[in-house]
Amino acid sequence: MTNNAQETKLDFIFARRSIRVFESGPVGEAEVELLLRAAMAAPSAMARDPWRFVVIRQRDTLEAIAASLPNGGMLASAAVGIVVCGDLNVAHDRQLSYLLQDCSAAIENILLAASAIGLGACWLGVHPRENRIARLREILDLPEDIIPVAGIALGIPGEKKRSRTRFKAAYVHPERWPQKGHIS
Repeated sequence: MTNNAQETKLDFIFARRSIRVFESGPVGEAEVELLLRAAMAAPSAMARDPWRFVVIRQRDTLEAIAASLPNGGMLASAAVGIVVCGDLNVAHDRQLSYLLQDCSAAIENILLAASAIGLGACWLGVHPRENRIARLREILDLPEDIIPVAGIALGIPGEKKRSRTRFKAAYVHPERWPQKGHIS
């Protein structure tokens, strides 16, 4: 198989872009469930699956979360918001690092799946910003052991972006890290 043919198989990855403009229109329950199924297909340390999801459709809640995230304005016009949280009591060895890795894998699966089915999505960082965590805990009534990791704005894309990658060969080091003064 040629490199070009292999790359074509990965178009769904290269096509995934952060969409920040949404057209009006609903995202169905079946689509949201499909995205959550994709999320829960992600790898998880020791198969602990610490991810938890709050699905938000109420406009006032979306607007409140949008106002609490400096770069989250698009949530106010999104059809759906998903706040991806982690349950520290369930995470492997109760380690925050494993929780964050597991939730990040689930988030990426949602983003890829959304793009693959024609929806637009944007990842909005929450953790580790304490003020954002506190505000989402307040808005969503999250218990103390549930950590909001990120929000995802979802909807019908109102903008089109070209497929791309940010691949840079200089970021790849064969065998080991290059020593100072040596070029890899």
